[in-house]
Amino acid sequence: MPYPAVVNYENVPGAVELREIDKPTIGDEDVLLQVKAVSVCGSDLHQWHAMHSWPVNYPVVLGHEFGGLIAETGSRVKGWKEGDKVVSETAAIIDPNNPMSRKGLYNLDPTRKGFGYGVNGAMTEYVKVPARCLHTIPEGLPFEKAALTEPCCVAYNAVVNHSDIKPGDRVVVIGPGPIGLLCAAIARICGAQVAVLGLESDRKRLKVAESYGCTAITDNLDEWAFAGDGLGVDGVVDAAGISKTLEIAIRITRPAGWISKVGWGSAPLGFSLDPLVQKALTLRGSFSHNWTIWERVLQLLSSGQLDLTPIIGGIWPLEEWHTAFETMHSADIVKSVLIPNK
Repeated sequence: MPYPAVVNYENVPGAVELREIDKPTIGDEDVLLQVKAVSVCGSDLHQWHAMHSWPVNYPVVLGHEFGGLIAETGSRVKGWKEGDKVVSETAAIIDPNNPMSRKGLYNLDPTRKGFGYGVNGAMTEYVKVPARCLHTIPEGLPFEKAALTEPCCVAYNAVVNHSDIKPGDRVVVIGPGPIGLLCAAIARICGAQVAVLGLESDRKRLKVAESYGCTAITDNLDEWAFAGDGLGVDGVVDAAGISKTLEIAIRITRPAGWISKVGWGSAPLGFSLDPLVQKALTLRGSFSHNWTIWERVLQLLSSGQLDLTPIIGGIWPLEEWHTAFETMHSADIVKSVLIPNK
């Protein structure tokens, strides 16, 4: 029996539509997951507008932030059963013998392929998932919030693992998109004073930053960044990714400070990195996540320490994917969530 799916079928702007696909056939080490909620990611919007920089296996079902119920298990799957409530990591294909995978850093395996671009994702009713990707959804955590575990893990990795953040630090997050706002929220959990830098057009999203106890800034950044001793902030999370934001980050970070770069951008730098050297700054890239991060983030979500209520701007049935995409793309909300069979 075919099921509806949101399919990206070609590398041209607007090449996304609702199509009928067959229920996946699982392998011995897979589960068949009945999708209960799938969150829209900025990368889904980038593929919709053909503005992405990664290879896509067309046609492909979008969606890599999702949770659901196990509907079927492969013959060699241990520890999982039908009816279990789970979320899934994004690394659908990895090489277990790659040196990065063997270290537990399979997110850095160069052959890694993810849901929604390398293999079919979860904007449909059923998705095939390797059992190694699964994590139990804690009791009381609803599917629509559990589906956002993945972007929370991206933010956790950028803020906790790829910075030197300490309680009392003054931190600027550049870019109030979903990842930037989640980075800001996690930096607050770490005990930092946080300002989020955006544009005038980001005002609605900057209100979300304020709900997490952050200072919202659209101009006069230097007034906040150089307050106190005038040397700059302890650290910056660059969640925007364009060349200009990295230049700003280097300028406002104090000597011996840190910059965590989680945003992507294809443009060349066009400016000197000498200030990075002169200040002895630490610049780190941060990409994706691994098993340990997922377990920690699920604890933050289930305990209520990380509240996603301000992040979820609307929930739509799968058939209204276009409205969900448009609403999120307009920056009126932070995240859209799709529910199959709503």
